[in-house]
Amino acid sequence: MRKINTYFWISALVLNSSFLIAQSDKDQINTTINKYIEGTSYNKPETIKEAFYEEANLFLSRKDNSLWIVPVKDYAAGYEKKEKGKFNGRTGKIIAVDIENDIATAKAEILISKLDLRFMDIFLLKKIEGNWKIISKAATRKK
Repeated sequence: MRKINTYFWISALVLNSSFLIAQSDKDQINTTINKYIEGTSYNKPETIKEAFYEEANLFLSRKDNSLWIVPVKDYAAGYEKKEKGKFNGRTGKIIAVDIENDIATAKAEILISKLDLRFMDIFLLKKIEGNWKIISKAATRKK
């Protein structure tokens, strides 16, 4: 009986540790995505860059270009000309996060209400040297 009791507690500890690690990763991913959302909502290019791997690309679209590939440094630079820290009307909400070991995907809804725009962003993240970074982002405009 003592063996079974010991086995039970060891199993419970291992399962609990796995849950805490996964929860910690999810919290870190949410923090990373929220840096992106905060940076783009309050014109903070440095906060945007903190969320991304330095060589990441964003896969976007324009009226005249169905695939517009933008390096993160150029994307963040687009917020430098705006008043830093001032809310620009852009809001975001994390919809989903899926983690597999050291990679993850996240989905966020972005709204720009004054322009009646709604975007869906999909992020690919990688845990690099213990930190979750966005390594790629794609976005589509929802109608």
